Order: sequence, then C-alpha cells, then structure tokens
Amino acid sequence: MKYLSILFLFVSVFSFGQNPKIMRLDGTSISEAELDETIQSLVDTAKVTGLSVTIFNQNSVQYQKAFGYANVESKDSLKLDHVFYGASLSKAVFGYIVAQLANEGLIDLDKPIQDYLDVPLPEMPFKREWRNFSELAHDDRYKQITARMCLSHSTGFQNWRWITREGEFNPEGKIQFFFDPGTDYSYSGEGIRLLQKVIERYTGTGLEEMARARVFDPLKMDMTSYVWQKRFENAFCNGHTVEQEVIEKDIEEDAGAAGSMETTARDYAQFLSQIMKMAANNAEATELMFTPNIEITSKKQFGPLSLEKTEANKAIDLHYGLGWGILNSPFGNGYFKEGHGEGFQHYSIIFPEKGIGILLMSNSDNAESIFKDVLEAGIKDVYTSWYWEDYIPYTMR
Repeated sequence: MKYLSILFLFVSVFSFGQNPKIMRLDGTSISEAELDETIQSLVDTAKVTGLSVTIFNQNSVQYQKAFGYANVESKDSLKLDHVFYGASLSKAVFGYIVAQLANEGLIDLDKPIQDYLDVPLPEMPFKREWRNFSELAHDDRYKQITARMCLSHSTGFQNWRWITREGEFNPEGKIQFFFDPGTDYSYSGEGIRLLQKVIERYTGTGLEEMARARVFDPLKMDMTSYVWQKRFENAFCNGHTVEQEVIEKDIEEDAGAAGSMETTARDYAQFLSQIMKMAANNAEATELMFTPNIEITSKKQFGPLSLEKTEANKAIDLHYGLGWGILNSPFGNGYFKEGHGEGFQHYSIIFPEKGIGILLMSNSDNAESIFKDVLEAGIKDVYTSWYWEDYIPYTMR
C-alpha cells in the first residue's frame, strides 16, 4: 500500500508538471494544452506573425509561451528571449519610476512642472529643436501642467504634434492645448516626454540611468533598455505588417519614456510580477500609480471617436492613473497598459486582488484582432474595453 501511494504521488506530480492548470478570474481553470491549442488556432487564422503570452497566477508566472515567427521570411521561431520594440509599455515603467521619486519626496506630483525649471518652459532647450515647446510662449496654460497630469494624459496636448487628434498625419502640426490642463483625458506621448525632460533637467540624471538603477538592474531585466544596446543585435524580432511583410529594425539612440524601450517577454514579465506583488502588499509606490486621476469618457482612445463622449465606460469605471489605465471588475481593479507601434502590438493587465494577470506581446500588426479572444480564454478577462482600445476581433473586421 505504501508503494502504491508513492506511485500515485509520482504520477500525479508528473501529470501536473506536464499539463498544469491555469487559474482564471472567475475561479475556472484551463489546461496548458487547451490554451496552447486555442492560441495557436487564433494565431494561424488571424495571420498573427508572432505572439508571446504570459499568464500570472498568485502574482508569479504560471504560463509563458511564444507562438509563430520572429522573422517570417527566415522562418525563425519566436522565442521568449527575443527582444521586442516595447512601444508604449515604456510609459508604465516610467510611471513606476516617477511614483518612486514622488514617494521619496524628490518631486511633488501636483506641483507645476514649471516650478522645477530655471527657464520658462517655452524656452527650455531640446537636443532636437523641433521637439521644443516654444509655440506655447503665448499660452500661459503651460504653467498649470503637473507631473500627475502628464502621466494621466490630461495635459491638453495631442498624442504627437505631427498627428492630428483624429489620427491623421500632419507634418506641419504644432504643439498646442485642446483643453485646459487637468480637465479631460486625451492620450499624449508629448506630455510623457515633457515630464521626462523636466525630471532629467531637474535631477541631472538621464532616463536610462534612472531606469537601470531603479528597475532594470534590481529586477535583472538584462535585455531591457530605453536605448539600443549592442547585445540586442542578434536577439531581436522584426515587426510585421498586416500582410506579414517584414519591417526593418529601427534603432533608437535617445531614451524616450513615451516609447523607446526594447524588452523581452521574460523581462517585462519580471516587471509586472514585481508590480503585482507590490500592489498586493499595498506598497506606497503602487498606491500612487493606481490612484484614479482622470475619468475617461471618450468612445475610443484614438481616432475621430476619441473626440466623442459616451456613458459606456462607466460600467467599468474607466480612469487613468500614473502611466496606467484603471478599470473596475467584480474581481477588483484591473490595471492595464498597451503598446502599439509599427509592426508591434502589446497589452498587459493585472488584477492584484486576485493575483492574476496577463501579458501579450506581438511582432504583428494583426495581433490586436485576437486580443479579446486570448484575454477571455487565458484569464476570463471580459472587462478590458476592447472597443475603446480598438481591439476589433478579426471575425468582425
């Protein structure tokens, strides 16, 4: 009988190791094999070139796999340690850095950023002159902008000066206010970059140096950086168009909090796991990050419908915190951050009260068309506002 018990234990452990269960928000579970099959089918059907999926249970990685290709022409399989262009996932890391600075009393989130400068903001020099804010010289509203507004996308600026608020390219575009700072939500990389430059000037420390000391090194994110590193040269994946054409790698030499970060699925999962554990323990930095600062009432996050209002978002109490979006669910708040650049589409959302989260990273312009399905299959997340995010399923396009 003793030997039978030992054999049963061995078989049980072996079976669990081969096909572990992934716990989901609603208390149900899914086997690794079943999830593999579901994701592979979605990737194949929607022509998603490559996708990595990480799921967290109990604030730690429970499931992490890569599907498809790093480069469709060479047929190199995508791996978890391939370096992705992180796009706006960069902003979530920056939000964490700024929350640390605020928690340590080095900056005040509600103090006008002008008070940290030794010259008027319109006169602050930039390495690339076209990025300056000289066009605001005759609009004193720049004196109202705070760090909290920059990280909550409520400065009043457009996303980028060369893109209209409707999403059209405008090479003659100028930086300007579209509403009074702090009164509405409108996603703005300009606001994030402005805050980065003010903090760098005030502290005398560059973003990459701050990130290395406060995030990347402590979390052993060795393949993550806000600037291109030589060690990435033979380790990156290419982005791909909707037609699955390979996009040549773009190298960024200037650190940009709004979207220059390179990272891997393994590294960024380390970051999210740390944030989940901190939030579960009510750490002061995550409490600052996840405090709702501005309500989101737009029909969509980008494009013409971003200028139209709706009551639909009230169902999930959609808000923005410091570099992270916030929504409410029956299982507690979800904290999310997207990434979207040419050939790369990412999404992450964590539910610290349940210890559950998911990270999707893709090198395909088709990936967002399966995000809704992967979120539901992986963790039963039916709360992400897929319409507002423009994650229209491929079956509806």
